Amino acid sequence: MQYIDQINEAADFLRPSFSQPIDLAIILGSGLGPLADQIKAPKIIPYKDIPHFPTSTIAGHAGCLYLGTLGNKTILAMKGRVHYYEGYDMKEVTFPIRVFSKLNIQKLIVTNACGGIRDDLKPGDLAYLTDHFSLFCPSPLRGPNLDEFGPRFCDMSEVYDHEMIKVALDASKTTGITIKPSVYAYFKGPRFETPADIHAYRVMGADTVGMSTVPEAIVARHCDMNVLGLSLITNKAAGLSDQKLSHQEVQEMADLASKKFVTLVTEIIKNL
Repeated sequence: MQYIDQINEAADFLRPSFSQPIDLAIILGSGLGPLADQIKAPKIIPYKDIPHFPTSTIAGHAGCLYLGTLGNKTILAMKGRVHYYEGYDMKEVTFPIRVFSKLNIQKLIVTNACGGIRDDLKPGDLAYLTDHFSLFCPSPLRGPNLDEFGPRFCDMSEVYDHEMIKVALDASKTTGITIKPSVYAYFKGPRFETPADIHAYRVMGADTVGMSTVPEAIVARHCDMNVLGLSLITNKAAGLSDQKLSHQEVQEMADLASKKFVTLVTEIIKNL
């Protein structure tokens, strides 16, 4: 079966689950799943039940779609995502984004837990993405172009939508929850970066580093979706503190900061 046929089959499976247009989709990263629990009267669909949908193997990624209402909007939330480092290829990693586009979803919020490089980005801080480094990200657009979604050579001048960023900044003022700008650097993983990796990223101008988000954002733009990227800083990046890095640390910090993250994102969604 061709890739486009798989996308159509997954979209056809999901379409009967909703009777009205979906205002936006959101991808919930490591430890950020509690937002899904705030969705009213959700219809919960395990990834394994959706044709061709990839399933996560990582702790903190539940692997379910939540369809329901949050902040007066009808949303589709991915509680957990898959990553390139799990052994999936980039077409599998970004498969859900193609399906969302087929469901006529125009707005996407992508969240992640990441390491802070810039001095003022401390564990527990929240950031919005102004841009990203994709230099070390295998292109999810490699291979035959899917013309019905977008052009062969996709413009990446504004990956993260300025209007959605403005809504996020207004939500920050309303809630009193500080959110800082960030240029996010992609790292393939599954190992954490070395201090030399982080030094190179820092010299190039990266503020944060993580193992997700960039592939989904690229494909979303190819589908002409508007994207907002949000990060929770869970640790200082390698070589910037005396502490060794671990996935447990990432999850623990995400759990501690989840309440303010949920509050901020709910306010953002309400005003989009």
